Amino acid sequence: MSHEWTEPGAYPVAPGVTRIPLPLPMDGLRAVNVYVIETDQGLVLIDGGWAIPESRSLFESSLRQLGYLLRDIRRFLVTHVHRDHYTQAYVVGKEVGAPVVLGLGDKASMDLMHDDSLRSDPNLVRLELAGALELAAGWRSMMPAERPSIDDYGMPDEWLDRDLAIDLGGRTLDAVSTPGHTQGHYVFADSAAGLLFAGDHVLPTITPSIGFEPKWVQQPLRDFLDSLAKVRAMPDLRLLPAHGPVTESSHARIDELVAHHDERLALCEKAVADGAATAWEVAGELPWTRRQRRRDELGPFDAVLAAFETLAHLELLALRGDLARTTDGATARFSAPPP
Repeated sequence: MSHEWTEPGAYPVAPGVTRIPLPLPMDGLRAVNVYVIETDQGLVLIDGGWAIPESRSLFESSLRQLGYLLRDIRRFLVTHVHRDHYTQAYVVGKEVGAPVVLGLGDKASMDLMHDDSLRSDPNLVRLELAGALELAAGWRSMMPAERPSIDDYGMPDEWLDRDLAIDLGGRTLDAVSTPGHTQGHYVFADSAAGLLFAGDHVLPTITPSIGFEPKWVQQPLRDFLDSLAKVRAMPDLRLLPAHGPVTESSHARIDELVAHHDERLALCEKAVADGAATAWEVAGELPWTRRQRRRDELGPFDAVLAAFETLAHLELLALRGDLARTTDGATARFSAPPP
């Protein structure tokens, strides 16, 4: 994968729209794209980046390159609750009085993060459900002894609870609910300009993770595929993703993502037919990443994503009746359905 799109700077992508890639501290994505939209009332930003010093410094210098300051920001439209999209929007929004908007489907995860009575990590329960008991033990050791601060994870100023048109003054964005990557994910479409601000719903070179959010849902892959079909039914738009380069066709990439998940579903079903019973066992039979790595070659964080993704595929197969699902203690087990 080329990393040219991660190079710092301010890159025009359409009249009045600029892409600013901001650094990420700890994962292979390396950067997140923040999009600056110039409007009659000031700047509207799609996503805000991760609230870390390196990102903040580059954020400010890139805005100055465009001739703006932080105080020129009037609103943040955040595609979803994940830290690399939300936290800097929240921090800067509070400083300059710019409202932050987030999808209501992410409120359940936000509530969990703010629940002082919560004593266990929800990810541990899901890892046990996937049968990844050894991985759960490793995840515990990775986590801090005390709950991390959520000072940069306050509640948004406004929740989006439906599809609607947002008037930005001289430009209209269609806010479209696309649950799957998270339950509150939104994309924003500027049909007049032919642009889709896709967040993590449609990524040009990698497949979005499914099922990694504090509040677990049993069918995130079903939701994701339904959301892909919803966006595929819209006009073919230029794809402005959160991670990766701008590409020309949302339809073409959606078709590739659907084909990818069809293939993964078939591989999961075959792994169960060959004797794998838990999501973790099935994950051990599948190739991972573009390098076709084995499960045990993955780092700890990617291994967790693999467990959750495989569980999501197996849950959808069970929902469709292609597999039978039972529980063994805290672990879900899958088998061929009865004749």
